[in-house]
Amino acid sequence: MPLDLETEFGAIDIYLFDQILRGRILPGMSVFDAGCGDGRNLIYLLRAGCDVYGADADPEVIDEVRVLAASLAPRLPRENFRAEPVERTSFPDTFATVVISSAVLHFARTDEAFDAMLAGTWRVLAPGGLFFCRLASTIGMESRVHRVSDTVRRFRLPDGTERYLVDEALLMERTRALGGALLDPIKTTVVQDQRSMTTWVVRKNDTRG
Repeated sequence: MPLDLETEFGAIDIYLFDQILRGRILPGMSVFDAGCGDGRNLIYLLRAGCDVYGADADPEVIDEVRVLAASLAPRLPRENFRAEPVERTSFPDTFATVVISSAVLHFARTDEAFDAMLAGTWRVLAPGGLFFCRLASTIGMESRVHRVSDTVRRFRLPDGTERYLVDEALLMERTRALGGALLDPIKTTVVQDQRSMTTWVVRKNDTRG
């Protein structure tokens, strides 16, 4: 019987799937999804026997994730999934082998909010752990995004939305400041007439943050 990919993997981010295929996320690892939404990136991880955790500020989507986890990994406690913002999550420091931040950080309203969200996400990652992040950027679309503030890195995108956008220089600076090292070169997908989405994959080298 052919494998039903949608049932097995759900609507997983293809670049996160790439990390799984390369053996960087394995059964038994502790995986924390910061801003997990309805759990679209967690279906395979729950099935595979990872110790999965998640946080999202929306209580309704956390209810959905708890139902999903109960069906696919009933051994996991409900308390693994919490309705709280990533910058103020109650999970302990350095507990997770893998931290996922998929389409979350670009919703920051200010520079301070971006740094707080990033710090709260990074804090829970163990030394040697994998930080996988996908976020909107200016890369490859510099001439088509328009800054809406002189003091904050918020831009209007071709699709009409406003986002907090990073660039290569900022990501490299934050990588160094956090005490990390790139596991992959920074990669960006330009979505025609919409946005640029950048994949930022970092290994945590020490216990800072």
